[in-house]
Amino acid sequence: MATELSAWQPLGLYLLAILAFVLGVLALAHLVAPPRPRPIKDMPYESGVDPLGDARLRFDIRYYLIAVLFLLFDVELLFLYPWAVAAYADNGLPVALRDAAFLGVLVFLGLLIIGYLYEWAKGGFRWR
Repeated sequence: MATELSAWQPLGLYLLAILAFVLGVLALAHLVAPPRPRPIKDMPYESGVDPLGDARLRFDIRYYLIAVLFLLFDVELLFLYPWAVAAYADNGLPVALRDAAFLGVLVFLGLLIIGYLYEWAKGGFRWR
């Protein structure tokens, strides 16, 4: 047990030295640097531009609806691309399953097209 513990002693001493160094530098920085609160230092920083107005702006609900629709049709590509690559590769889907996979993708695309047409009919893509 003592030989196993002695193998870890250099690592423990190294970690203690690192911890002592970090705490020492933080304490020294706190003692040496005097606090100077100023109104400009307390202002929020917005990419070098002086902040104007309130940061809590209200967005139109249509913004969020468009964002959700974008995610919906973007995620569609996440499903279609792997299928398109694997479906007709030499060592991809077995030949017996290719027709069933193609039918499943057609149903998936049909449901997406129905959802797209519904949103278009309801005016979800018109920005007022």
